[in-house]
Amino acid sequence: MPNRRYILTTIFLLLVICLKAQTITTLQQGKPTSIRGLSVVDDKVAWVSGSKGTIGLSTDGGSNWIWQQIKGFEKSDFRDIEAFSDKEAVIISSGSPAYILKTIDGGTSWNIKYQKTDTAYFLDAMDFADKLHGFVLGDPINNKFLLLETIDGGETWKPAVNPPTALKDEAAFAASGTCLRVDKTITIVTGGSNSRILTSPVGGKAWTTKELPLTNGTGSRGAFSVAYGGYQKVIVGGNYANDKQTDSVAYLLPQKNANYKNNIPVVGPAGYQSCVEYIKDNTFLSTGTSGTNITKDGGKVWLKIDDNSYNVCRKAKNGSLVILAGDRGKIAVLKF
Repeated sequence: MPNRRYILTTIFLLLVICLKAQTITTLQQGKPTSIRGLSVVDDKVAWVSGSKGTIGLSTDGGSNWIWQQIKGFEKSDFRDIEAFSDKEAVIISSGSPAYILKTIDGGTSWNIKYQKTDTAYFLDAMDFADKLHGFVLGDPINNKFLLLETIDGGETWKPAVNPPTALKDEAAFAASGTCLRVDKTITIVTGGSNSRILTSPVGGKAWTTKELPLTNGTGSRGAFSVAYGGYQKVIVGGNYANDKQTDSVAYLLPQKNANYKNNIPVVGPAGYQSCVEYIKDNTFLSTGTSGTNITKDGGKVWLKIDDNSYNVCRKAKNGSLVILAGDRGKIAVLKF
């Protein structure tokens, strides 16, 4: 009877062969913008947002893009975007001034829905529980994370009741718009002085916190992104100043009745990851400047499938299209 090591080696090799079937194909590149905002509506419609006030819209699954530099916002860095159709989208601008803009005509016009010129305001991420109810997360002000809330699809924004308390020198990363996730629960992951996961019911704003054993202690380290699906919550991060560093890059939070109770992957992603996205079943995709990794077992074993640098990866809200985006306007698609 084969010994246990032989069986485990065989299983691992079969998993590697299976994962190798996933490929990433470049669709666009060469634009003078760093893309961090990405919203894939369905298998046809996708939006991207980036530096220098740049927005892109595709209506054919990413093959072709309509680009624009929003007039009057040429210096804005649009770090996140939430789209609902090929006509309607909301964007946030990190840095100062901090803006939230919305379009209802496919980007022909953009209207300011929120504006702060105070340099204390730095917007990191945005997510919606549904088309009307959404949140924007910002860096801490007076020891509280900035948390804005809309209940009318981004038309108006107000400070959320009871935002979470921040520790000294703790912050969220505006790397991919995925340090904040919202469904029935608001989930935030942090870095800097501490790596934590903060959660609250959408309606209750009653926060619970958990320390994460990801590398932290400096402004470039910590948890950058969280995604949930299957039987896992998966958190990725690392050190963007040393993106080849592989310690403490991923962390798992098994759901109730999960068949895997450990929190650290057996084989983790190969280096710093700025974004993780749930794909289907127990499959997650993560990406960063160090390359792109995939797992098909809920995060226990990861395999690097691409060496190129990306900032963000997102799956269609309604469909199977998976797009990645990064610096110099690079856009790619994951093919199974």
